Amino acid sequence: MLEKLVIKNIALIDSAEIEFSEGLNVLSGETGSGKSVIIESLNFVLGAKADKSLIRSGEKECLVRAEFNVSGNKNIYNVYRELDLEQEDLLIITRKMSIDGKSSVKVNGNTVTLGMLKQFTVYLVDVHGQSEHFYLLKNANQLELIDKMGGAQTAKLLKECSEEYNNYKNLCRQMDEIGGDESSRAIRLDVLNFQIDEIEKADIKENEESELNEIKQKLFFQEKIITALKTVYESFSDENGGSDLLSVSQKVLGGISSLSTEYSELYDRLESVFSELDDIAETCRSISESLSGEEYDADYIENRLETIKKLKKKYGDSVREINDFCEKAKEEKYKLENISQFSEKLLAEIENSKRNLYKSYNSLSDRRRTVAKEFSENILSELSELSINKAQFYVDFSSKPEFEECKFDSPNGFDKIEFMFSANYGEPVKPLSAVISGGEMSRFMLAIKVQTSKFNNISTFIFDEIDAGISGSVARTVAEKFAKISLNTQIIAISHLPQISAMADNNLLISKSEKSDKTFTSVISLDSKSKIKEIIRLIGGSPESESAKKHAEELVESANEYKKYIKNKSL
Repeated sequence: MLEKLVIKNIALIDSAEIEFSEGLNVLSGETGSGKSVIIESLNFVLGAKADKSLIRSGEKECLVRAEFNVSGNKNIYNVYRELDLEQEDLLIITRKMSIDGKSSVKVNGNTVTLGMLKQFTVYLVDVHGQSEHFYLLKNANQLELIDKMGGAQTAKLLKECSEEYNNYKNLCRQMDEIGGDESSRAIRLDVLNFQIDEIEKADIKENEESELNEIKQKLFFQEKIITALKTVYESFSDENGGSDLLSVSQKVLGGISSLSTEYSELYDRLESVFSELDDIAETCRSISESLSGEEYDADYIENRLETIKKLKKKYGDSVREINDFCEKAKEEKYKLENISQFSEKLLAEIENSKRNLYKSYNSLSDRRRTVAKEFSENILSELSELSINKAQFYVDFSSKPEFEECKFDSPNGFDKIEFMFSANYGEPVKPLSAVISGGEMSRFMLAIKVQTSKFNNISTFIFDEIDAGISGSVARTVAEKFAKISLNTQIIAISHLPQISAMADNNLLISKSEKSDKTFTSVISLDSKSKIKEIIRLIGGSPESESAKKHAEELVESANEYKKYIKNKSL
């Protein structure tokens, strides 16, 4: 539920902090005091479109912060997980807008987009004003509403439909995998034959690519390698080269090696070096001669590497993956060429699944029509209590398609529905979405809420002057409807009616004042004494009038008795 609303620099409000309670919260005040600004502020923080005209004159930016208690709200917890946000039971939404039109939104300190915000707000607040539509009455949600009201029986039928639909789609996918119709199979066979032929002709071997790259590297540096190796060999073996010089040194040391162990050790070391260098020179000669004698086709190597590269790009990153692709292609080719063995049974299963699904669709549709009829009767009964005695309302269902015409394209059945409504006798019924809102529309919405409040996923209902055009006993009935709904769902209502203010669990007074050539709107919570005073104003009585005071007290007492009665009844 909404616990707190903080408003800064919105229209006539420079700063306001409003605390709401469970149950029925009623905002009242003189006409023009700024009650609509509260709704505008709430719409703004919930992600509605807004422009810089919303910002208080003379200020550079505006801000609205809404704090919701979402403890135990599984829908909100799911959104937290989907958006990878830490789960918290206090959901704080903050939205700012600057004079240049830039807007920012944060959820619990995390910057989010308006699209992300709406994933939360769809479960938080439902605002209804003179030009608003209820979330539950949007055409896309009407069928869902009927299904929710159908309870466990409808839920079971929906599950059966979904399971059979998934089975049908799985069978269709299997049919697609073995080629579909004859034309599709022919095209697929051409593709498979080409792929298999391309892979088999290439006949790639394991490690072939790395071996070819090694040879390519040798070819690229062959001349440089041979020259280097020959230079090493010749520098040692040529006349007056390293070998001759070492021989002279070895001979000289040999002449004195017997005179001292020190000279003998030097001789031995030189002999070891001479042997190692001689071996290096001989190895360089051998390698250079072998390289000179090797012959490779450079064009063949390049073409082969290009072939391997192309196959890897098309069929897999390794020889094993390419060969696996080829084997699967052969298996698919076999199935396509022997389609009759596989398709006959599958086609029979698909046909049987379609008939089962059609049967499930019909059972679900029959259940929905039964629920919709009861729902319509209950709505008309509610409207009668709200003094709309001649209203017409029913749920219009699309015609059931014959089996041959059914599309089998939804796990939710074939029904398309529309809520149809007319407030006055003799006027044609129209789709609810096309009905112009007014006093009758407001009461119709209230009737819907009485019927659906226990089924919806919304924690807070906002009613902006839903009491327009009603008075007397109807006003009392509207107040009682509010009290019933608020047993399970928080209500915030802007109202001019004393009967509704008397029924409130929390009364908030909106007032306007002028200071330093500026107009300010403020919101204060009323205690029991101030509540009586405000009800006296609403009934048009004088603050000094004892009879007006007594009447106001009687309204509050009667409202309290009614709330106590419905609470006990609900236990």
